[in-house]
Parts: sequence; C-alpha cells; structure tokens
Amino acid sequence: MKKTTFIILCLEGAILSFNVAACSALIPAISKEFATPAFITARIIWLYMLPYGVTALFYGPLVRAFDAKKVELICMVLFSIANLLAGLAANIQTLFVARFLMGVFGAAVIPLALILIARQINGLNRGKFVGLFFSTTFIASFLGLFLSGIIHWRMIFFIPAISGFITCIFMYFYLPSFRPDAISFKINYLVTFKNKSIISLFTYIFLISMFYHAIQQWLGVYFSVQHGFSQFLISMLITLTSLSGIFGEAIGGRLSDTFGRLKTVNLGIILMIASAFVLVFKMPLLILTILMITWGVGWTFNHAGISTILTDLPKEFLNEAASLNSSVRFISGGLGAAGGGLLMQKSFSLGFAFFGMCLFCLLFLARRVLVKV
Repeated sequence: MKKTTFIILCLEGAILSFNVAACSALIPAISKEFATPAFITARIIWLYMLPYGVTALFYGPLVRAFDAKKVELICMVLFSIANLLAGLAANIQTLFVARFLMGVFGAAVIPLALILIARQINGLNRGKFVGLFFSTTFIASFLGLFLSGIIHWRMIFFIPAISGFITCIFMYFYLPSFRPDAISFKINYLVTFKNKSIISLFTYIFLISMFYHAIQQWLGVYFSVQHGFSQFLISMLITLTSLSGIFGEAIGGRLSDTFGRLKTVNLGIILMIASAFVLVFKMPLLILTILMITWGVGWTFNHAGISTILTDLPKEFLNEAASLNSSVRFISGGLGAAGGGLLMQKSFSLGFAFFGMCLFCLLFLARRVLVKV
C-alpha cells in the first residue's frame, strides 16, 4: 500500500471519529440549548449508531462491483454535508435527522479501510497498520472531546464538515482507483454465516460492543448528575478515554503481532472489567481520572486484537466480515446505549455492576470462541 493511500485512509477515519465520542460529552450542553431532557437528547447517540450499523452491511459487498475510491468519495461528501446540517440545526429534530444521515454515510469508512489493509499489507504487519489506523481515529476523537469542553457544541460538527470537504479534494486527486479489484456485486452473508467460527467471532463482537457502549455513552450524564461536574471537566474526563486509546490502539496492534491476538483481546477486557466495578462506587476525581485511562486502554487493546483477527480471515469472507464488523459494533452499540440508559436512570451503581458482570462472563466466552477463529 502506498503511503499516500494509507494517509488518506487515516484522514477519513479521523474525520469520521472527530465527534463520535464528543457527542456523549455534549449531551448536557445540547440539552440545555434546546430545552430538552438529557435522556431524550441522548438519542443523538443511537440515532447515529443504528443506521451506521445497518448500512455498513452494504459497503463491503458494494466494492466488489464498484470502485472503492468512488464509493468512499461520494460517502465522504454526503457525510460532510450531514455534519454541516447538524451544526446548523435550529431544533433537536433537525439534529436527529443529521445524526441519522451521518450514520448512513459514515458507515463506509471503516469497512473499506479494513478491506484495503487486508488486501494490500502482509499478514505479519497487519496488526501494526490496523493499530496505526485506529490510533488516528482516537487522536481525532481526543481532539473532539478536548475541544467540546472549550468551544461551542456546533463547532464540533462544523470542523469535520469543513475537513471532510477538503479531504475530498485530496481523495479525488491522490487516492488511487481500486477498479481492478472490482468484479461483480455479490452478497455472501449466507455463506459467511455457515462458518461457525465466524458466527462465534461476531457474537463476541456484538456483546463486547454492547456492554462497552452501555457504559461509555452514559459517562457524560453520570459525571453531570452524580458528581455535578462542569461541562469542561466532563469533557476532559471522557477525553482521557480517547487519549489513552491513541496509545492503546498502537500498542495493541503491535501486541497482536508479537504477543498474540487472543492474549491482547483478553488483556483488554480484564482492564475494562476492573474499571467497571470500581465505577460502582463514588470515587474522588483522581481515581476517576485513572479509571478513564484504564477503561480507554482496555477497550483499545481489545479492539485492536479483534480488528487484526478480522484482517486474517480468508479472502472469501473478507468483504462481508469488514462490513459486519462495523454493522455489528454499531447496532449493538446503539442497543447498548439505549439499554444502558434504562439501567442508569434507575441507578448508575446498578448499571456499572451489571455491565461489569457481563464483561466478566464475556472474558470466559472469549477463551472458548476466539481460539477457534
């Protein structure tokens, strides 16, 4: 893979990720401006994640028949327009529509990046490139979270809109055509699901993403309601999950190449379990700071290990697996955010304890199902 191609892929990932995590920190500010309860405003999370998860299913098969460059370029233009609409939203309903469209068109980025990395990079080095790619997304997420505590929430949508339009120019001139890789439009999900190992893998991905987002997407509300922190402090705490993720993805990718995929995945989930159970108790700011770092590193170790496993799958499953990865993660993440809210409304301690126990059970499931992949 040419360096310019990989850089453009990373730029796309960064634009996609800039406001994904920041939105959970922005909920209190958006809620206040539109005079809408926080638990209603929080729908901007799953109104992005669910359409993202559904439409991601089509992008992997789509690039069998169409040039991946054209697919990515069209989706990036429309994704940027959706961000512009969100920044200009005059009411919560318009913001909901914009987030829905962002999910539909943003879903192309990750599947296509994984497909191209798997096709063009040697298996012994894939973990490194997967880690670097996702590190870039976490750098952007970190910047978005950091800025969410400083600038007006509308700018968190204007920045990726403008950056997206500029990136489209570079994509048009410098991203190579992938037309030679295209053959015909074919969806192989039925064939893919006949493989029991792949079913096990995506069952695990579904569950880990659901439990992660059930906690992650409510941290902003938790810090606001339970601790009474300011918008700046809320953003800074959640920013730590992305800051730690920058290093977590890069280190996790290298660990996957040297230490092993499964061991990296398990190390990540152990750190997540520890963080969830400590959050059950109302902790001082210093402990919360350490927990956010630990939580972020745990998630990204797990994510890097699983993503590298996906690039190792046989070629006949690669396109569907790359799409399924994004689809399953975001559908389950949306369900986790919605379901997590039901528990968190009753008791944050109950929610953290319940999902911490779910993660603990998943640790033992990983040892049984992932070793077969």
